[in-house]
Amino acid sequence: MPNKKKNGKQSAQEKPKLTNKQYESELRKLQTKLVGMQEWVKATGAKVVVVFEGRDAAGKGGVIHRIMERVSPRVFRHVALPAPTEREKSQMYAQRYIKEMPTAGEVIIFDRSWYNRALVEHVMGFCTNKQYADFLRLCPGFEALLKSNGIILVKYWFEVSEQEQHKRFLRRVEDPMRQWKLSPMDLESHRRWYDYSRARDAMFAATDTPQSPWYVVQTDDKERARLNCISHFLSVVPWKKIPPAKVKLPKRQKPKGYKPPDWNYRWIPEKY
Repeated sequence: MPNKKKNGKQSAQEKPKLTNKQYESELRKLQTKLVGMQEWVKATGAKVVVVFEGRDAAGKGGVIHRIMERVSPRVFRHVALPAPTEREKSQMYAQRYIKEMPTAGEVIIFDRSWYNRALVEHVMGFCTNKQYADFLRLCPGFEALLKSNGIILVKYWFEVSEQEQHKRFLRRVEDPMRQWKLSPMDLESHRRWYDYSRARDAMFAATDTPQSPWYVVQTDDKERARLNCISHFLSVVPWKKIPPAKVKLPKRQKPKGYKPPDWNYRWIPEKY
């Protein structure tokens, strides 16, 4: 991966850690803008696809959660497909992803995507060498087809250092609330660090195009990564602020003789 120091940037370790107050303040500003983008998407009928790929334990889920936290799930839709069924394995490879593409006024967030073929399927031997080579050759054309149909495509790769990923895996092993995040594939990704590095490099070489570039997010500092990624996303989608409609609460209707029933409601215990 490119050395950030060569570009005149500090590494994550050199930057002072954000205080919780700073982080929450900046996050709120960005989430407010996401709501503004949402209104633009609805008003214009825009179609947006965001692809999140990257190392295991690199923090994709945390960014997706913060994006989805304040927006409408009717506009922003999170797609995390399970392993393909036997029927899906016999379909065209892109078929299960095409059916998830947005209609007018939607933002689809892919938590892993068609790039599974270039990454986990290739590294783990779940596809043939021909299927892998065909994917790398045909993928730019597939993404050009999406863009020619009016879809705004944004692709993010989340990169974490080898040392930081190791620490995060250890925390998952030791924390009962995080152990569910450890799948056999996660453990293999820890072992096969350099196999995944080679697969990432080959994927970038084949699919990092001027029309559909890969944007890399450095995630050793999770809080900064979340803010940087959301800020960048807001900058690459050409949205404009839509003046909010004026809302006035209507008056309550009159009771017209309504009386609460004499009913023993099953209130939950107030333990807190």
